Amino acid sequence: MKDFTTIAIFTFPHEYAVLKLLLDQAEIQYFFQNETMVGVFPFYSNAIGGIHLKVHSRDIEQAKEILDSLNDTSSPLKIV
Repeated sequence: MKDFTTIAIFTFPHEYAVLKLLLDQAEIQYFFQNETMVGVFPFYSNAIGGIHLKVHSRDIEQAKEILDSLNDTSSPLKIV
């Protein structure tokens, strides 16, 4: 776990559904910390600091490019 870095934080699981698919397709090593806790107790999200997207250090640049492409105004896909 020491090789993983937080590159984004989300409040609810539905906010990153498309991102998860794109990370899987790019074969990026990642996990969402606190995903299960927020799934079971959605109102705890703010109390525990949200859902952290943790990416392996060798995949950070590629993952950031995917995040940036979703935030681009010309992209039809958006992160909520």
